[in-house]
Amino acid sequence: SLKRIKRSDRRGAESVTEEKFTILFESQFSVGSNELVFQVKTLSLPVVVIVHGSQDNNATATVLWDNAFAEAGRVPFLVPDKVLWPQLCEAINMKYKAEVQSNRGLSEENLVFLAQKAFSSSSNNPDDYRSMTMTWSQFNRESLPGRNFTFWQWFDGVMELTKKHLKPHWNDGAILGFVNKQQAQDMLMSKPNGTFLLRFSDSEIGGITIAWVAENPNKAGRMCRMSHLRPFLALRDPSESPQ
Repeated sequence: SLKRIKRSDRRGAESVTEEKFTILFESQFSVGSNELVFQVKTLSLPVVVIVHGSQDNNATATVLWDNAFAEAGRVPFLVPDKVLWPQLCEAINMKYKAEVQSNRGLSEENLVFLAQKAFSSSSNNPDDYRSMTMTWSQFNRESLPGRNFTFWQWFDGVMELTKKHLKPHWNDGAILGFVNKQQAQDMLMSKPNGTFLLRFSDSEIGGITIAWVAENPNKAGRMCRMSHLRPFLALRDPSESPQ
């Protein structure tokens, strides 16, 4: 039970969810008739102290970054400020499978989509991202362009949505998920009327959007049009109304 906590002075853009603590474990044991007495101590992995559930995703980002990229023999709890994109991909793929409890992880296409989102890029070539680095600020301090949330906050919302509501459909491949609006249109325009796909919302955290092909009576020829439903959001409480 944490009775009192003294926080350090923070610098620049640091927040309380970036401040790391540790738990000190101590023990003592003896060998023989107390001839040899050993006292041992060790530190826990970093702990982030939060006071409200709304801080949970940012605190998780701090712990994830530390656990994934800490170097051996470091001064607790120093971590690199930036890492190679493939390193981050390995970490978030491991986190995704563990959180969703699924054997279906992130494919190379999924990771390219995430790279496009993280770096505001349009390249579909995975090799273009292999030497790129991502900073902690890009990961969970700076909002994505045109959004009021960070890369990690968006990704964490995807995990929560999938874990709580869509796990069977993710496992059987029924959800493409990591597809942007233009990609969805390109994939669907050559398909028969009624074809649809599910993709994670770009504009809402924890939202999923249905895109489908429908008849367009105002257009000659194949007479089809693309439609996108407003994102469905995962309900945080059973008493909330659907959005």
